[in-house]
Amino acid sequence: MQRNDIRNIAIIAHVDHGKTTLVDGLLRQGGIFRSNERVQERVMDNIDLERERGITIMAKNTAVEYNGVKINIVDTPGHADFGGEVERTLKMVDGVLLMVDASEGPLPQTRFVLKKALELSLPPVLVINKIDRADARIQEVLNEVYDLFIDLDATEQQLEFPIIYTNAKKGIAKMNADTPDDDADGLRPLFEIILNTVKPPEGNTDVLQLLVTNIDYNDYVGRLAIGRIFAGTVKVGDTVAMVNINGESIRTKVSSLYIFQGLDRVDVKEASVGEIVALAGIEGINIGDTITDIEDPRPLPRIKVDEPTISMVFSINTSPFSGREGKYVTSRNLRERLEKELLYNVAIKVDFDNPDSFKVMGRGELQLAILIEMMRREGYELAVSMPETITKSIDGILSEPFELLVIDVPEDYVGVVTQKIGMRKGRMQKMQNNGHGRVRLEFRIPSRGLIGFRTQFLTDTKGTGLLNHLFDGYEPWCGPMSKRQTGALVADRAGRTTPYALFHLQPRGTLIIPENIQVYEGMIIGENSRENDLDVNVTKEKKLTNMRASGSDDLIQLIPPKLMNLEQALEFIKEDELVEITPQSIRLRKRVLESNKRPKPQK
Repeated sequence: MQRNDIRNIAIIAHVDHGKTTLVDGLLRQGGIFRSNERVQERVMDNIDLERERGITIMAKNTAVEYNGVKINIVDTPGHADFGGEVERTLKMVDGVLLMVDASEGPLPQTRFVLKKALELSLPPVLVINKIDRADARIQEVLNEVYDLFIDLDATEQQLEFPIIYTNAKKGIAKMNADTPDDDADGLRPLFEIILNTVKPPEGNTDVLQLLVTNIDYNDYVGRLAIGRIFAGTVKVGDTVAMVNINGESIRTKVSSLYIFQGLDRVDVKEASVGEIVALAGIEGINIGDTITDIEDPRPLPRIKVDEPTISMVFSINTSPFSGREGKYVTSRNLRERLEKELLYNVAIKVDFDNPDSFKVMGRGELQLAILIEMMRREGYELAVSMPETITKSIDGILSEPFELLVIDVPEDYVGVVTQKIGMRKGRMQKMQNNGHGRVRLEFRIPSRGLIGFRTQFLTDTKGTGLLNHLFDGYEPWCGPMSKRQTGALVADRAGRTTPYALFHLQPRGTLIIPENIQVYEGMIIGENSRENDLDVNVTKEKKLTNMRASGSDDLIQLIPPKLMNLEQALEFIKEDELVEITPQSIRLRKRVLESNKRPKPQK
């Protein structure tokens, strides 16, 4: 059976190439919003963190109707760290819109998402976006995309992809980049290409097969399993079988059934092959499970995602300030939250062997930092160790993960960037001058060489450099690698910081805390200018004498402290340090708080 009234597509691209903005345009021109309805930009990014950072974290689906055909659209994240979201959502669709920036061209994540789409034989539509940019280089970018397809061993058929040129912000799509904007017919050409290129879904109607690719929650009906029907029909009230990860077939009943229309879930009584649906009433269901016929169960292949490459240890907060700000502070709370995360996030793994600390493994620092930030906002307190790469033995040789690193910098900074990457065991693969005074460099570098590099890179390039990386396989261990060259300034007693004490510590290094805040023994208050740690008194007050001069205390001028956000803190710490995270604060501390119990460095 072929469903000519449905098309299922995913929008894939590198970060910030305009996926979510294009979905906005498709929804507006698909008649989802009323003419007088006020709609915020990037309407699909409905998580607070997504709106604050301007990135997509969770893949989401929506649907529009065009000429009587329903188009189910999946908006996917662009960061490599959220690749697990991309991999599972590509299972739901029959074609992809590959978006590429008209100036930046294909970047590491473009390669990653396209590789996954080609492996699944999904027909691509190339969308060259941001054609209005002053530095747009449309023909060169098109050639780079063809080179990328050939590099990924695309077939002759896959190379014959249609091309469309868009300005997603204005809601314009053109078959020819030179067509004036005034003559463009909105996004109609894109709608037409989707209908003509993406195949209608096919499948038999005999035995139900539904693959669960996402899990959601509704306060009224409980847990929702979201997935695509690959075969058969499902109705409200049906008794079905749920085949889990162990291959067990569990009898269950469908209590509610929804399809997607715009940003809403619409209640329906029945849905058949090709439709993307949400089911309620199935307890204990997880991503990758199959809903199938109770009499003749036929499970579908489970979703596979790439292995994690970075790990951190999450533990309970044991500092003197623990329990002051958070609502969830025990190891049981922490365990329950991580178990819940595993239900939604297929790219994360957790080792629960230790009762008080849990090893959390993911794709990259950003993915784990987003998880920590979400937990923090939910009221959790925890301490987190330094990120470490996950090694494995291949043919008896200790191997570590490597990354493809692509850097775009002004010509003036090529020397300093190359030098810093060389210190981190990076090897240059390619160097390309794109004009406009900017150079693109490609390196192959161990994943651990990138821990703590982003902040240093932005400082070295004065914020003008662009850095992207992508997992690129395993290679033999490269040997020891220097991390932070400097030591820490550590508070030697509890109390409140004073301007007098901080002023006299400024020559010692860079302070990371302001005046008049509470500290405890073992808390890191700054970065030492030398390589050793230094215990300092930050609560010292000026001794009072009977000799006072008018205005003598006004002369203290403090350099503004280098306050750190969560990612910077995770990049900064060493093996014997932790980041303490609470709903209101991010503090850095030594693993052993008492100075007399800390091991002294070898001379």
